[in-house]
Amino acid sequence: MSREDFPLRRYARLATLLGVSLVCWGGAGCARRPEPGTQPETAGVVPPMMAPPGAVAGRSAAVAAPPAIDLSGDRPARGTVQPVVIDTRTFEPQIQVGRDWDGRVHEVEDFLPRHLRHAVAPAGVVNRLPLGGVSPRARTAPGAMFPGLGVGDSGGWMPPDCSLAVGPEHIVTTVNMTIGFYAKDGTLQTAIPLNDRGDPGFFEPAGAGGFTFDPKCLYDHDAQRFVVIAPEVYSDEQTAWIDIAVSDDADPHGIWYLYRTYCVVSVGETTFWLDYPGLGYDHDAIYVTGNLFGLNASGWGGVLFRIFDKAALLAGEPVVYTDLRDGGAVSVQVAHHFGDNPAPYFVSANNGWSLKIHAITNPLTNPTLVSTGVVVPYFAPLSAGAPNVGGTLSTVDSRIFNAHWRNGELYAAHTIRAGGKNMARWYHLRTNGWPDAGAVEYVEGGNINGGTGVHTFFPAVFSNKFGSVALVMGSSTAETTPEVDTTGRVPGDPAGELGALHAEKIGPNGANGRWGDYFDITVDPTNDATFWIMGEYQNGSGWATWISSLSVTDCEGDLNADGVVDLNDLSILLTHYGQTAGALYDDGDFSGDGKVDLTDLSVLLQNYGTSCP
Repeated sequence: MSREDFPLRRYARLATLLGVSLVCWGGAGCARRPEPGTQPETAGVVPPMMAPPGAVAGRSAAVAAPPAIDLSGDRPARGTVQPVVIDTRTFEPQIQVGRDWDGRVHEVEDFLPRHLRHAVAPAGVVNRLPLGGVSPRARTAPGAMFPGLGVGDSGGWMPPDCSLAVGPEHIVTTVNMTIGFYAKDGTLQTAIPLNDRGDPGFFEPAGAGGFTFDPKCLYDHDAQRFVVIAPEVYSDEQTAWIDIAVSDDADPHGIWYLYRTYCVVSVGETTFWLDYPGLGYDHDAIYVTGNLFGLNASGWGGVLFRIFDKAALLAGEPVVYTDLRDGGAVSVQVAHHFGDNPAPYFVSANNGWSLKIHAITNPLTNPTLVSTGVVVPYFAPLSAGAPNVGGTLSTVDSRIFNAHWRNGELYAAHTIRAGGKNMARWYHLRTNGWPDAGAVEYVEGGNINGGTGVHTFFPAVFSNKFGSVALVMGSSTAETTPEVDTTGRVPGDPAGELGALHAEKIGPNGANGRWGDYFDITVDPTNDATFWIMGEYQNGSGWATWISSLSVTDCEGDLNADGVVDLNDLSILLTHYGQTAGALYDDGDFSGDGKVDLTDLSVLLQNYGTSCP
């Protein structure tokens, strides 16, 4: 790019936003000069080059690439990165999305280096471990719900890869390639491209180029901060990065500390880039994982584990990060930790009868990666997508989609193949003090069978302080449009059993092809009880996302899960009275005997007028 092509007006605006002075054009001698008292020291960071408007994504900022991170052996590698400070309140306009989209769709996959999905390869025989299912009882009561970001807001990227983080008053969501801030009533307050297509883009001040992908976000309840990540990779330049941002308080509007960390890993003569990241946290650190695919040649490098010292991130100081690698792992997810964990936990599918559990001992001082296996009920891998009226949805593979740990209990979920269908499955494990002592054990789990012809996929699971569990997932049949469903359980339910599926959003249109890589779920930090979910559906413009809150309740009789047993529930039961109970939605079979009859009517009338907790 020539100097004449460089958008000087935008660069000057960017410098003003950062509170710095322009001292030169790009090059090794360029530096940002902070105005006194405006932000922590960031001298020495090279100003980012910005692609001209409308340029095709796929080129990085013009900066010299560091040497590859050598992880050929078992020893960890360390790096240090300086912060760049932004104030999102100065971005103008606050809602930048949807302005220039022309209706064309860009597949994220088309801009990644050529690679093969590294799927789990189950083998072995069926075991007899107990496995629960879905009951006809309602367990979820809906709360606030509203549409999230859509394909137009993303600039036409697909799939969305939706993620959400919930703070005391705000919700942060990410999709390919946009970040949005919402009030909890659904008001969209800020929406900015994550890459360099903004004015500026969210990660652009740190040097991000045109291709940020697979973003994720979380709210760290312990530190009371929002955290956002997005990888980058550029085949032409043979460079790759992990961008990470941390808010300075529980309000996403305002100061963020940005870090652009190099992520080209070498093992022998082969270099690798990071795909499909996991994101989690505990008291000590923020953890990022990802699959390593060949960059300078084809190949598979296993999984990267990156540890960020959280104290430095929270203070906006230079951050030391540490890298470890497991060459035999695949698609590892990081747990979100609630409680005093002996070590950070990570989960991945190992084979058709076990999960692989990782931990990192002494993560900030002398990090060592250890692992163990835990036997779970047998599962078959995915062999086909999920049908719907628009075609077939790609549901990826049987990788673990999310994980979290709470006071010794570890939860995870993925999609398997059972009965000729895609079927969401969840696990409840107990860590028993491992890796310091004891062993990880399987407690319970279940397949989410939506009924005849119903496929369920992309599950995400979370628990709250009461021990209740909620899940979000997609579902579809050959005769229906894709929808976003939830279910849940209370501690007194039979082992492995979930309540009836509740449709949070039924899409008006069918779809075909890629259908995201993950949905998301978390718990509200204000009460550690209410769940929030984000999932994907299809409308006339393309993919869209849906955000809902929900409670998990054991209030029998609340058929429509609106929090009270009333005439609406009686009407539903009478509609199904005398019929054989279905398996997809709660139609009034409280007794579970397969039919809706006087026994069930009696249960509803006994609870009539009850408000559910």
